[in-house]
Amino acid sequence: MFKEIVVVLLVALGGLIYEAIRPPPPRLCGSPNGPPVTATRVRLRDGRHLAYNESGVPKEKAKYKIVVLHGMGGSREFIIPASRGQHFAPIINYWWPSLAAHVSGEAYRTLLPQDQWTLRIALYAPHLVFWWATQKWFPSFGPMERHPATSSQKDWEIIQMSVTQKMAEQEKATQQGVFESIHRDLIVAFSKWDFDPMDLNNPFPHKQSVHKWQGYEDKFFPAILQRYVSKKLSWIQYHELADYGHLLIHVDGTSDEILRALLGEESSASLADIPD
Repeated sequence: MFKEIVVVLLVALGGLIYEAIRPPPPRLCGSPNGPPVTATRVRLRDGRHLAYNESGVPKEKAKYKIVVLHGMGGSREFIIPASRGQHFAPIINYWWPSLAAHVSGEAYRTLLPQDQWTLRIALYAPHLVFWWATQKWFPSFGPMERHPATSSQKDWEIIQMSVTQKMAEQEKATQQGVFESIHRDLIVAFSKWDFDPMDLNNPFPHKQSVHKWQGYEDKFFPAILQRYVSKKLSWIQYHELADYGHLLIHVDGTSDEILRALLGEESSASLADIPD
């Protein structure tokens, strides 16, 4: 009798654990219970869809083409100048093989302990990301919880001023489900990659280049990582901006200055690169 009770309890416990770690099914756009398809989209080779929105002059007549990509809960309709191979504080996986251990380790130790755990789980146990991000026993992912330590002073001021707009963007960005829209981004960004970005060649070898813009005060993607990658990939033009954080693109005037620099025009002294 005792063995039967133990078996029943173990089965019940297993069921509870399974329910806790299993994310709900996504509400995919165009599915019976999902949001409607409201944008032009292309079908990828793996069956997923990539939606996009066009604005400005027709692309056939445009002299410059600007492509905006933003993940981690950002609205895909959020317009910023990110053209011709331009990146703003791009994600860097702390476990890329070519990252020097002392560099990635130094940057990793600047993160909140809860964020260190989040990235470990995304790498070693990605099937637990949904549970970790939704459980209430321990602090979870700092940026999702708006933890002040994950934002610079200027970032925090921007967040406070635009909280209503951010809430509307967040609702739109997560309408297919939080796991589908945010947690999967975490898994893709910080789990094991099947290639090393440090082995990439210049995608614009003839007349264009890749620019990377980084705020010196960025608390989640430390500048030390971006410097290291940019020095290894000499075809990247690296711009590090003093007194700016992760949300540097939201500072008034920054978008115009970055676009001028990208198109070969003179940029203001406020955006000068920080020397080594």
